[in-house]
Amino acid sequence: MRDMNFKGVHTAMITPFTKKDNLDEERLQELIEAQIANGVDGLVPCGTTGESPTLSHDEHDRMIALTVKYANGRVPVIAGTGSNATTEAVRLSRHAQQAGADAVLLVNPYYNKPTQKGLYQHFKAIADSVDIPCILYNIKGRTGVNIETPTVKALSDDCPNIVGVKEASGSIDQIRSVIEATHGKFHVLSGDDSLSIPLIESGGDGVISVASNISPAYMSKMIHLALDGKIEEAKEMESHLKGFFKACFLETNPIPIKTAMARYGWCEESFRLPMCTFENEENRKALYAELDKLEELGAIIRR
Repeated sequence: MRDMNFKGVHTAMITPFTKKDNLDEERLQELIEAQIANGVDGLVPCGTTGESPTLSHDEHDRMIALTVKYANGRVPVIAGTGSNATTEAVRLSRHAQQAGADAVLLVNPYYNKPTQKGLYQHFKAIADSVDIPCILYNIKGRTGVNIETPTVKALSDDCPNIVGVKEASGSIDQIRSVIEATHGKFHVLSGDDSLSIPLIESGGDGVISVASNISPAYMSKMIHLALDGKIEEAKEMESHLKGFFKACFLETNPIPIKTAMARYGWCEESFRLPMCTFENEENRKALYAELDKLEELGAIIRR
């Protein structure tokens, strides 16, 4: 297994669908070209923002394979391959490796609420099935279970290819505890754009970002300023994004960010049920108001 640098901004990519609800491969390629041209450090297909639970197995495999193909080695591809069934996560992870993904992102098993022992065995089984780096994805709000810090440390100690965690617990204290417990030898990435700079200040490595779908260059500059120790400059840039970060969660992710991308022509405003368009049109207005502010900054990419 080769060493990889996971520092920086990795975009949690939307999955573009056509009006007929098929994977829009042309728009996907355009999105990837724009992300790379605007300086992101990695791409993350088939995560929460990519509506992965609604993709068929064939679509999931194809989304990963196409992302690898279109990225063409220019940036790492961290493929979302987690599941609540260990056997399914193993299959998805093996496919991602065969397709050429550089790493896999493994969300907490959802719905069945395993114990910490079960979580350890689940993630170890997946890691043992592949030879590429594995990044845990801790998001209790979506899955109903938290990967406790001792479990993260045990996995980092016992599984050489479990090399990091996307922390979306929303707790900076938990993030700091993971960084301290793993002695800086473990990549810790924020799963919340709004916690990226505090995470970097605490010794973390960057973010798997929702906001960078629409604002990749601005996010990349901000995060790399923070990584270079220029925290105050990064915080000044962040001050212009706080309203947008909040707007990205006015309704369930990825409804706001995909709506934003559709506004600028990057995709259809098309979701897979049970995801759908905005329930409250006042939320759309609030999102558009924040996007207008980002336009004034020159922080938006247009198709």
